[in-house]
Amino acid sequence: MAKINKLTDQGIRALSKPGLYGDGLGLYLQVSSFGTKSWLFRFMRDGKARKMGLGALHTISLKAARQKAQECRIKLDAGVDPIEDRKAAQLARRAEAVAVMTFRQCAEKYIDAHRSTWKNPKHAAQWPATLKTYVYPVFGDLSVKDIDVGLVLKAIEGIWKTKPETASRVRGRIETVLDWAAARKYRDGENPARWRGHLDKLLPARSKVAKVKHHEALPYREIASFMTEAREKEGISARALEFTILNAVRTNETIGAKWPEIDIDAGMWTIPPERMKGGREHRVPLSEASIALLKALPRIKGNPHVFPGAQEGKSLSNMAMLELVRGMRPGLTVHGFRSTFRDWAAEQTAYPNEMVEMALAHIVSDKTEAAYRRGDMLDRRRRLMKDWAEFCAQSARSGDVVSLRSAIDA
Repeated sequence: MAKINKLTDQGIRALSKPGLYGDGLGLYLQVSSFGTKSWLFRFMRDGKARKMGLGALHTISLKAARQKAQECRIKLDAGVDPIEDRKAAQLARRAEAVAVMTFRQCAEKYIDAHRSTWKNPKHAAQWPATLKTYVYPVFGDLSVKDIDVGLVLKAIEGIWKTKPETASRVRGRIETVLDWAAARKYRDGENPARWRGHLDKLLPARSKVAKVKHHEALPYREIASFMTEAREKEGISARALEFTILNAVRTNETIGAKWPEIDIDAGMWTIPPERMKGGREHRVPLSEASIALLKALPRIKGNPHVFPGAQEGKSLSNMAMLELVRGMRPGLTVHGFRSTFRDWAAEQTAYPNEMVEMALAHIVSDKTEAAYRRGDMLDRRRRLMKDWAEFCAQSARSGDVVSLRSAIDA
């Protein structure tokens, strides 16, 4: 009978020569050329010699190594390869760890993956901030696969009536994270944060709990006097506001404008996709008033911005124009002048709606209208912006309307 338990604790400590030292029944102590000592279990499987590491001596004692070797022999007797069995157990543990991804972990991974696509810094900051405030305290550390309708409602129901806009955004962000988790196979089934056909049956519509607050706009009949007042003011903020109104653009589009985007000779301002809300290039035909304004602006060496700010190399602050407007007409917003332009075009001109929407760089969802708008009607929009600039420069008389022939010929 083969001798077993040949090794002793005292003898093991004395071993220093590299090699294998058998204890019996397939258990060996391996001493490496570096002096390290570890346990091996050697066995035959399907006619092939195999060896399985059982751990280092400083972690696994002689007694524990013998117990591990015994467990391996039991598996072999049952027809199970101990090496393959251990691999399967490790894979199962990894799969279990993946399956227990928390909502917070999924949200953080989604945000990291999409942060670079969010052009608006405020939007990028609001994502993690709102989740941290309203969602993580409720179910941030729960497994994402366990998130249900009850938990979603618990996170947003308390603010649905008091902060409907915030609540709606939080709901949308929860839905997006859960969709991401489902695509990654971290959860399955219906999305409990879905609105249409789901939460809309459990929560009142936003319009029922709070009126939608639109940007305050100046009546178009008052735009000429406002522009006269603005032109009398000095400073970059006043010129930026005037330029914004003349071109019916957004605040960020103006303050982010750089000289390479503007071709004064061609009377064209081309805003790149990365600076547009809709992610598409937008061409703005410049009126004579806009071109004259641009030619009069100072250019600062080393600063490419058309409307430079106080900090070296930086653009004008996004609050500069708003503060100016508030000082001139309390309650108005810069964005509201786009509505002023829209109202003027609808009530005082015969330009088609799709042309005005294009001038505002609005995204068109209707497929028929989108097909009609494959081009950007540049020549006709040039006439539109010319008429708007002229309207801004003089008092409008009641009933003044750009003729249909003028609009068609533009």
